[in-house]
Amino acid sequence: MTTPRIAEIKKQYIETTPSISIERARIFTDSHKETEGESVILRRAKAFRAVCNAIEPVIFEGELLVGSIGEFRRSGIICPEYSWQWVEQEMDTFAERTQDAYTISPEAKKSLRDEIFPYWKGKSLEETFLARLDEDTARVLVDTGIVDNDSKWRSAVGEVTADYQDLVFQKGFGGFRDEAIAALSKLSPTDTDELEQMDFYRSAIIVSEGIITLANRYAEKADALAAATADPSRRLELEEIASVCRRVPENPPQTFKEAIQCVWFTQLGSILSENSLALNLGRFDQYMYPFYEKDINAGLLTREEALERIECLWLKLSEWVWAISSNTAQFFAGYNSFQNLTVGGRKRDGSDATNEISYLCLEATERVKTHQPGLSVRIHPNCPPEFLQAVCKLVRCGTGFPAIHNDRVGSEMLLAAGLSPEDARDWSNCGCVVPHFRKVGEWTSAANINLAAAMEYTLSGGISRINGKQMGLATNLADSTNFEEFKSLFFRQAAHLIKIGIIGLLTAQKVHAEIVPRPYLSLLVDGCMEKGRDLSRGGAKYCLGPVLTGIGLADSANALAAIRKLVFEDQAYQLQDFAAALEQDWDGFEELRQAALQCPKYGNDLDEVDALATEISDFYHKEITQYTDIFGAKFNSAFMGISNYIPAGSVVGATPEGRKAGTPLTEGVSPHAGTDIISPTAAMRSAAKINHDIHSGGTLVNVKLSPTLLETNRGLNNLASLIRAYFSLGAFHIQFNVISPEILRSAQEHPENYRDLLVRVAGYSTQFVNLSRKAQDAIIERTTYESM
Repeated sequence: MTTPRIAEIKKQYIETTPSISIERARIFTDSHKETEGESVILRRAKAFRAVCNAIEPVIFEGELLVGSIGEFRRSGIICPEYSWQWVEQEMDTFAERTQDAYTISPEAKKSLRDEIFPYWKGKSLEETFLARLDEDTARVLVDTGIVDNDSKWRSAVGEVTADYQDLVFQKGFGGFRDEAIAALSKLSPTDTDELEQMDFYRSAIIVSEGIITLANRYAEKADALAAATADPSRRLELEEIASVCRRVPENPPQTFKEAIQCVWFTQLGSILSENSLALNLGRFDQYMYPFYEKDINAGLLTREEALERIECLWLKLSEWVWAISSNTAQFFAGYNSFQNLTVGGRKRDGSDATNEISYLCLEATERVKTHQPGLSVRIHPNCPPEFLQAVCKLVRCGTGFPAIHNDRVGSEMLLAAGLSPEDARDWSNCGCVVPHFRKVGEWTSAANINLAAAMEYTLSGGISRINGKQMGLATNLADSTNFEEFKSLFFRQAAHLIKIGIIGLLTAQKVHAEIVPRPYLSLLVDGCMEKGRDLSRGGAKYCLGPVLTGIGLADSANALAAIRKLVFEDQAYQLQDFAAALEQDWDGFEELRQAALQCPKYGNDLDEVDALATEISDFYHKEITQYTDIFGAKFNSAFMGISNYIPAGSVVGATPEGRKAGTPLTEGVSPHAGTDIISPTAAMRSAAKINHDIHSGGTLVNVKLSPTLLETNRGLNNLASLIRAYFSLGAFHIQFNVISPEILRSAQEHPENYRDLLVRVAGYSTQFVNLSRKAQDAIIERTTYESM
C-alpha cells in the first residue's frame, strides 16, 4: 500500500484531464521580441532564462518534490517556435480528440491566436522544414503514415539522457556556469573559429542562471507556504523543501533528498527548454545508490522514506504531458512522454550492478501504477536470481512493466555503433527500447518506414490503394517471373521509402542546427562543453546517426511466404490474381484469401517464414547504413514499437498474407496479432532468429500471457527460465501483457471502473482507457497464451 500522501497525489493524476498551459509560450515569445538580431543560440538561452524568471512556481498540496511546467496538475505546454499551425488548426477540438484530448480555456486560445502565433508566422521549424522539401518527397513524407518523421519537424528532438554520474551530480549548474565563464575568458572575438564557441559558452552561462533562479524561486514559494500553514508537520516539510531548493541544482547534491529533487529540477529544465519526448533518466539505481547508502548508514533516511520519494518522482514524471498534434498522437498514443529509466545490468567493469535502489524502483512501479517512467531492466547471465524473480513478480501485476532487456546484446549494439567497451556496458534505454548512453547525441526515433506499404506498391506498381496516388516506384509485376525477382521488386520499393526517409531526416537535421539549437540540454551531454559546440551541431562525445524504425516486418515476411507458396511453389495462382484480389480488398476472392491465411506465418518457429523476416531485417539494416548524416555518422536501423503500427496500417490496402485494408500492422519483431498460434516459446524462437545485434536502434517483442500462468511461484520460475532461454538465443528485448481479454473488454465498456489500468501498447505502457477504441482493439486482438 502507498502512503496517504501518494494515494491522494495519484488520485489527482488519474482524475485530472490534461490542460494546456500557455505561460511558457507567452514568455518565450516576449523574450524573442526583445532579442531580434542576436545569435539564435543566445536568443533561445535568454528565452529559457526568461521562462525560469517569470513562470509561476506551483507547489501542490502535500508534495515533497516540487516543480511544474504549468499551472495545472497535468499541464501540457505549447512551443510555437517548433510548430504553431497544428495548434491553431486543432485547438478548438482538443477536448473532442479520440486520442490524447486536452482542455484549453477560451482566454488561452485567444492569446495564442492574437498575440503569440502572429509573431512566429514564417519562423517556425515546421514552416522552414516544409519549405525545403521537394514535391515528390513531401508527397510520401508529410502526414501520410508511409514514411513519417513528423516528430522531428513539428516538435523538438528530446532523446537525451542527462549525465548525472559525471556532470550534474559532480558540478551542479553552478559548476556549469563557472566552467563556461572560464572557457569564455580564453577565447578571442578576433578569431573567427572561436566566435561560435563564444556564443555557446554565453548561452551556457545564461541557461545555468535560469534553472538556478527557478529553484530559488521555488525555495521562496515553499518558505511563504510554510509561514502560512497551521499544520506543524507540513511546515517542517515545506521548510525542508526550501532548504533543498536553495542547494540544488546549483550545487552538487549531498543527500538522497537533494539528489532526487536535483533529478526532477534537471528534468523540469529539459521540458521547459524544448517540451520533447524521451528525456531519459538513465541508470537511476547507479547514480542514486551512493546517496541512499550514505544516508541510510548515517540514520538520515529510512527505506520507507526513500520509497515514498521515488514514488513522488514517478508521479511528477507522469503529470506533465507532451502536447502533440492529432497525427503525432496516433503514433505516440496515451499521453506518453517516454521518459525511460533503467535498473539492473552490469557495471562498467562487467560486474553485477544490482542494488537496493533497483528493487525500490520495481516496488514503486508496482505500488503507484503510473505510466511514467518507462521502467526498463537489464538482465545478464550473472544477475541475482532474486532480482529476476522480483522482475517476474512485477510482470505478474499486469501493468506491462518492466521492459526486459538482454544486457549483453544491448552492449553489443553500442559496440557496433562505435562506443568503447566500458561505455557500451554502461548503457541505458532511451524512449522505448533503444540502447543508449548518456554521452551520446542521436535521434533515436527519427522516422518510421512502412514496410507493408512497400509490399502493397510491389503489387500495385507504386500506386496507393487508399488514396490512388503514386507513392512508390512505378514497377511492373511482369518483371517477376520467379520468387527471387518478386522479392527484389519488394526490396526496391522498400529502398525507395528508406531514401525518402533519409532525405527528410537530413533536411530536418540541418534545419534544427540552424534555428533551434539546444543550449540547456547541451550542458547535460558530455563533450558539448569541452568542444564549445551545441548538441544540435554535433557537440556530444559520441554522435550516432538517426534511427529509422521499420513497421510491419511480420506482415511483409508473411506476405512473401504466401506469394512464394501459392504462386511459385504450388502454382495455384498468379501474381495478377493477388493484385486483383488486393485491389478489391479480397471482396470476391475469399477462396484465395483463405489459402493465404493458411500459409506459414512468422511467430510459430517455422524456419521457412522466419528466414524471410531475417532476410528483410538484414536488407533493411544494410540499406539504411549505406547513408550518413550531416555529421558523417551512419544512419541506424530499428524494429521497435510505439503505437505506429496502427496508423501505419490505416494507410495500407490489403496485403497478400490475408490482411484486410486499413487494419493494424505489427510492432517491432512481434508476430502479427492472432497469427502466432503455437506457444509463447515458438513466438520467441521466431523473434530470436532476427540478427538483433545489428539493429542498434533497438528491437521489440510483445507477448500476452494469461494471468493464470503466473499465479504460483512455479509460474514465476517458469517465466524467469523462459526469459533466460530467450536471451541465450541472442534476442534483445521482451515485454509482457499479463491480462485477460475479458478484463480489457470490460474496461472498454466501463472505463470509469478502470481509470488506472495500465497495458503495454508497444514499447511503453499507458492507461488503457486513454487509448482510442482502435488502439484498444489492437491490444485485445493479440494472442493470449494459456500455457508456456
